[in-house]
Amino acid sequence: MGYSQRNTVFTIFLGATIISGIIALILVLLDVTEVLLPPETKYGMVFDAGSSHTSLYVYKWPANKENDTGIVSQALSCNVEGPGISHYVTDPVKAGESLRPCMEKALALIPEDQHEETPSFLGATAGMRLLREKNSSQAHRIFEEVSKVLEEFPVRFQGAQILTGNDEGSFGWITVNYILGTLVKYTFSGEWIQPPMAELVGALDLGGASTQISFLPLDPITDPSTKNTLRLYGYNYSIYTHSYLCYGQNQMQKRLLASLVQTSPSEVIRNPCYHGGYENTLSLANLYDTPCVQSSQHPYPPSFKVEGTGNPDACYSAIYRLFNFSSCGGRIDCAFDGIYQPQEHGQFYAFAGFYYTFHFLNLTSGQSLHTVNKTIWDFCQKPWKQVEASYPKEKQHLHNYCTNAIYGLILLTKGYKFNNETWTNIHFCKQVSGTDVGWTLGYMLNLTNMIPAEAPEVKLAESYGVWVAAIFFVVLTVVMSIGAGVIHCFWSPD
Repeated sequence: MGYSQRNTVFTIFLGATIISGIIALILVLLDVTEVLLPPETKYGMVFDAGSSHTSLYVYKWPANKENDTGIVSQALSCNVEGPGISHYVTDPVKAGESLRPCMEKALALIPEDQHEETPSFLGATAGMRLLREKNSSQAHRIFEEVSKVLEEFPVRFQGAQILTGNDEGSFGWITVNYILGTLVKYTFSGEWIQPPMAELVGALDLGGASTQISFLPLDPITDPSTKNTLRLYGYNYSIYTHSYLCYGQNQMQKRLLASLVQTSPSEVIRNPCYHGGYENTLSLANLYDTPCVQSSQHPYPPSFKVEGTGNPDACYSAIYRLFNFSSCGGRIDCAFDGIYQPQEHGQFYAFAGFYYTFHFLNLTSGQSLHTVNKTIWDFCQKPWKQVEASYPKEKQHLHNYCTNAIYGLILLTKGYKFNNETWTNIHFCKQVSGTDVGWTLGYMLNLTNMIPAEAPEVKLAESYGVWVAAIFFVVLTVVMSIGAGVIHCFWSPD
């Protein structure tokens, strides 16, 4: 081979080597960059417009993991000042204006270039369900003002709506199981698998106007009105869920006081659920401003005085009468008020009002039902002055803890059928893995399709192909480099 021919062959080999090396480098960098570079973060926000207050939750997730699992986390929670939006019937404009500070706080957190693509929602629960039942035009007016304010902000506002009770329960069930990772798992072999059904947990929610129970029963659900079929990650779940309107803590307290007023019509009402020595004056109009309390034709004074007697046994009996247990007719598959409920099964996460009440009494550490009963009874019998001195920072809700504790006890044991053996299956919690437990995350996941109906596609094959191609070009580069070296060193000109 001539000198010029050798140089030509050498140049071709060297050029091919360089090209092959560049291709290999690009392929490796493409795959590694996808793994190593931090992905863009996306955001979403949900207003929880409850009966007693409103909260805003901001969630975030990696943009390159959309329609994946276990990746949405809570970035911010903000409590709106003032009562729930259903309380603004006389001044609906204030309902909307009350949301501004939390909205501004959320937008300060989210990068400005992502504001317009951030999905934003407002979901209202039992407080607005009651207002709509009482006066639909007032409810509509409040929603108009709320929407007007939220539409002013540079976000993708998806509207305000009232959740059904069963949706509220179902979204709560999705939330707690999503953040616990019990819906789907990703294996080391690159497969999405369904965890054992036994790992799924039930959800117990207690708000100001309603309470919800949701779980996956062992046996088929016989009442279609309590059944919600969900398809998540390629699997079907038929969960039992029911919402009891008027059984939230605030509405229960009004129903209790109304029953005491009607059984003892006088200007002084003795309430066994208030601590001995507690006194207050209440308006009769505020007591009957809800569809949960039936007004009486008996002429009562416009206001009445309430005195606490601190009698937990009498309190238990008075609250027990608020439930209609006789309507079940002795049926095992019935909770109360004639509502069907299959046998509760598995572990349960109790949040919202359940958590706050039992946390206040230090009863969230797996204590036995016997200990729970004794603690509540001892607390309710304490004089009001002693309770005030012991909890100086709890003035606003302090007088209601005894009532709420006994109510929660009756609801969980007599209503939902937890007993001495299953009581420790209840886990009272506010957060799991830094995310508040409630319906809002499940609601956003549903509306943004962050939980796909089918299992996510595994991208290992694509990644595997890239690496095979990269290895091929690396090997080719090495071979051509050796070939070029041989030509350069060992081939001599003619």
